[in-house]
Amino acid sequence: MIGGTLTKIFGTSNERAVKRLLPVVDEIAGFEPSLLPLSDEELRAKTTEFKARIAAAVKAVENDGEDAIAAAEKRALDELLPEAFAVVREAGKRIVGMRHFDVQMIGGMVLHQGKIAEMRTGEGKTLVATAPCYLNALAGKGVHVITVNDYLAKRDAEWMGKIYEFLGLTVGVIVHDLDDAQRREAYASDITYGTNNEFGFDYLRDNMKFELSECVQRGNYFSIVDEVDSILIDEARTPLIISGPTDQTTDKYARVNRIIPALEKGEEIEKGEEKILTGDYVVDEKHKSITVTDEGWEKIEGLLEIGNIADPENWDLKHHVEVAIKAHSLYRRDVAYVVKDGEVIIVDEFTGRLMPGRRWSDGLHQAVEAKEGVNIRREDQTLATITFQNYFRLYKKLSGMTGTAETEAVEFDKIYKLEIVVIPTNRQMLRIENPDVVFRTAKEKYNAVADEIAELHKKGQPCLVGTTSIEKSELLSQILQHKGVEHVVLNAKFHEREAEIVAQAGRLGMVTIATNMAGRGTDILLGGNAEFIAKQQLARTKKAKPVAVAEGAIQAIADHGMFRFYYQGQEFECTEAAWHEAIEHHTEDVKREQAAVKEAGGLHILGTERHESRRIDNQLRGRAGRQGDPGASRFYLSLEDDLMRIFAREWVSTLLQRMGMEEGVPIESGMISRRIEAAQKAVEAQNFESRKHLLEYDDVMNKQREAVYGLRHGLLGGAAAGAEALDQRELVVEDYVPNILSAILDETAPEKVHPDQWDTATLRAKLKENFGLDLDAESIRPEELSRNQLGETIFENLRDRYAAKEEVIGSQGMRYHERVIMLSVLDGLWKDHLLNMDHLKEGIGLRGYGQQDPLVAYKRESFDMFEQMMTRFQEDTVRYLFLMQIVGPDGQPILIPSKPRNAGGSGNGSNHSGNGGGGQQGSDLLQGTQQGALAATSSSSTAEALPGSLGTLPGSLMDALDPTGAHLTESGAGPSASGSALPEPLQAAASLNGPMLTGPTLTGPTAASNPSPTLPPRPPTPMLVPQGNGVARPAQPQSEPVDMLAPFRQRNLIKGGFESRPISFVPARSIPSQFHPENRKPTPALSTPPGPRTNLHTMERRLQEARNEDQAQALEEGGAENTTAMPE
Repeated sequence: MIGGTLTKIFGTSNERAVKRLLPVVDEIAGFEPSLLPLSDEELRAKTTEFKARIAAAVKAVENDGEDAIAAAEKRALDELLPEAFAVVREAGKRIVGMRHFDVQMIGGMVLHQGKIAEMRTGEGKTLVATAPCYLNALAGKGVHVITVNDYLAKRDAEWMGKIYEFLGLTVGVIVHDLDDAQRREAYASDITYGTNNEFGFDYLRDNMKFELSECVQRGNYFSIVDEVDSILIDEARTPLIISGPTDQTTDKYARVNRIIPALEKGEEIEKGEEKILTGDYVVDEKHKSITVTDEGWEKIEGLLEIGNIADPENWDLKHHVEVAIKAHSLYRRDVAYVVKDGEVIIVDEFTGRLMPGRRWSDGLHQAVEAKEGVNIRREDQTLATITFQNYFRLYKKLSGMTGTAETEAVEFDKIYKLEIVVIPTNRQMLRIENPDVVFRTAKEKYNAVADEIAELHKKGQPCLVGTTSIEKSELLSQILQHKGVEHVVLNAKFHEREAEIVAQAGRLGMVTIATNMAGRGTDILLGGNAEFIAKQQLARTKKAKPVAVAEGAIQAIADHGMFRFYYQGQEFECTEAAWHEAIEHHTEDVKREQAAVKEAGGLHILGTERHESRRIDNQLRGRAGRQGDPGASRFYLSLEDDLMRIFAREWVSTLLQRMGMEEGVPIESGMISRRIEAAQKAVEAQNFESRKHLLEYDDVMNKQREAVYGLRHGLLGGAAAGAEALDQRELVVEDYVPNILSAILDETAPEKVHPDQWDTATLRAKLKENFGLDLDAESIRPEELSRNQLGETIFENLRDRYAAKEEVIGSQGMRYHERVIMLSVLDGLWKDHLLNMDHLKEGIGLRGYGQQDPLVAYKRESFDMFEQMMTRFQEDTVRYLFLMQIVGPDGQPILIPSKPRNAGGSGNGSNHSGNGGGGQQGSDLLQGTQQGALAATSSSSTAEALPGSLGTLPGSLMDALDPTGAHLTESGAGPSASGSALPEPLQAAASLNGPMLTGPTLTGPTAASNPSPTLPPRPPTPMLVPQGNGVARPAQPQSEPVDMLAPFRQRNLIKGGFESRPISFVPARSIPSQFHPENRKPTPALSTPPGPRTNLHTMERRLQEARNEDQAQALEEGGAENTTAMPE
């Protein structure tokens, strides 16, 4: 039916892709006759039948591995597609009165295949998604539909949810103000709607939880991204960040801001091949950067009354000066941001919408706040972060819909491996696209635009005028007011009326001036939107009453004869009779007005400036001519427009000289249009390179994030991330303890050093510091012990001490303590690692000046830092667990009893008994010796408390760790004070009320509505817990994220001895001295947990000397030189 149209319109590649789907469209149509006579119950029963068929296909290969199961599931879904799509088409016709067009079925198949469907505005993308959502939800793993804002998520879930619920599926919606229980319920639904921000932040929050049961998401199976180009391209440079406040002051921002007005802006002058910079600084608008001249730095030093700005102690101040100049010269009010209620709010450059809660990073937001004289908020520290690029690549199958994706086909393919298929329109497009009109000055352009609007308004043709900023929309509004043309303005300052303004923009004689906000969202219907008018009338006449908004799960709209709808962000309820009456009344009015609008020529689009991206221009054009309606578009430009001035300056100058443009006389030329398009392509290519460059750096962090999150999920039980559940005891006793002990022996008793030269004093000190093992000075006799015997004897002693502690509180209680402490330590170190990585990235671009590839240097140094972090994680975990002392309800230490061990030597020790916690009787522990050469001081007539130096654990953590009334505390301390604050790592992971959700370089919305996760419930008392050494490690291979930690989890007991293991510490020449084990300060108490090894504010100078030896080799391994600096 549509094959002939496709052949005429589309190119070869796209034509073949669509033609392959046409036979399936016929198959879908073939099922329709058999579905028509079915009752609603019989049609709904098809869902149960489909699920059973998928389950049978999977069951047939359930023992053949995950790949075989996934392949069988895919085959089953593909086989079901024609019939399942036909069922959805029939349900749509019965429930919402809409039958999917053939082209919508093609769009649905493209989405099911994991591709991008490009569909023109008004072609019904919302309905298109229902068929692939239904089909893939049958697998029972959850389908996510991503929208750009909460309003669309609620609207689409409410609207399309009726189809899903009719067919027996559940629907959830994720919006900003839900608590964890509501989010968990929504994610448990078959189909979940929500915004990209909410899905991403929930992923990060889940990876800060202390129990699997507290996580809200259940994996990343299949996602359909609406407006996919906006989310995966425009937002690609916007990482999601959960952050917390720091203790830094804001005085420096105000201090620096005061001197900026005294600086003189200069320009770059070319004299032959030489470029001369004038003034104190020069602004590069093309690359959004500034350069301070030598004269400028001298003036700044005098104004700030400091010495040399290049001195290391002034580097931080130098950075803030550069950021402040950017804030004053590149970030304009009512263009890049607005000031509202004493707060600087960013304006999205692509959508024109406000982004409350988001903040620029690197001190830029604080600089803008200082510039505007509003309250300056302190910078935040990153606790967790991920880019949209890496988040959406977590999905096993990803697809998307948009009206404008083809211009970004290369980026979608290279970054996301997504193919674009352009879907034909259901009706022939009638929109007239007029050539651009170019004026010499902006003033001439705006006067011509105003005259054109007045003419259109006079004949009743609706007009949508697109501007690029709030400032310019208000300028044009003032011109129209002087001309007496009635109009409405839609920009970020009046965003509350967006739906109302856009819905009525197609009415007779309507003039709408808008920023980029008008490019996406609600369809503009000629003659107006009857449904919106009905909602407006019912709400204003109070025939509909407000009701509580349903959150988490969407309820059926028709309930006991009542109808519910959303209007201006609030849910209303009225009788079905009142709703149908209002719809019928306004539908007739709209039809009459629609005919008059079509007669006048349909919606006319007037663009007042070209955007840097062709997609934004195409979105504006696409608002006219929907579903075969008439319409027209034209862009009015001037040689003073930003795109022409910044990216085509030389060509503009040549054009003026050759053509001698007269005032008020426009130019229409194909050559000009081609030049403009070439400038846009150049900007798009530059932005693509920037996003690709950022992704290369973020991929380094992503691998580390996968490793840390994989370890977290392994500790939590593994189910949520598909990771293997880890045996915590084996990790601690069989992996971490030998790792640390091996490193201590490498340092104090190296293999190639004669025993007489062993540093036994340091050995004893480190054993006490790390394990609480206090050895007598005379107990180590090198002449009687080999290195392996020494290591084995110490290890067996430590293993016995750990087992004795476990016998007191029981294996389940010990696993609980291990998990909470390990997660707490890991989260604290990860937070510090993120800060160090930020500082490393800030200056890594400077390596280009030293003929290093910045990316190669970043990869090498970030791995070194990660390796140090994981080593520190093992050390701190072991130290906390070994130095914890068990304290009874009375606050007195419970003595760890001894157990006899025959080490094969003549060592002696006494047998002692002690009262194990919870009424259990512990066995004795003998601090055995090898041939009498090793004796522990605890082998005395009385069992002793384990020594230690960490102080006291806070009481709140005691309560969290205590399953029986007996407490764990650090040795040497009495009962801890009740009610103390949680240790900082726990606070960072658990307290989401304080941290802010940070956007890209921006800071996202707050998480104030999300309650702090609570620590898991206490396990049963020890006497009820089966004793043992913990759960055995599962036999199947570990998941990839956990495997990445293999270098840190290798066994040390090789051939019965302790061999030298250089992996325990990074070689000294490859790390700063502050990081080296000998120079590291002892770990503080858990109530003030380990901080970063070093502040790393200026990684360049701290690492440069240590790296000199590696540079040549790294450059050879890294390939060609790349001196590109890391963009901001």
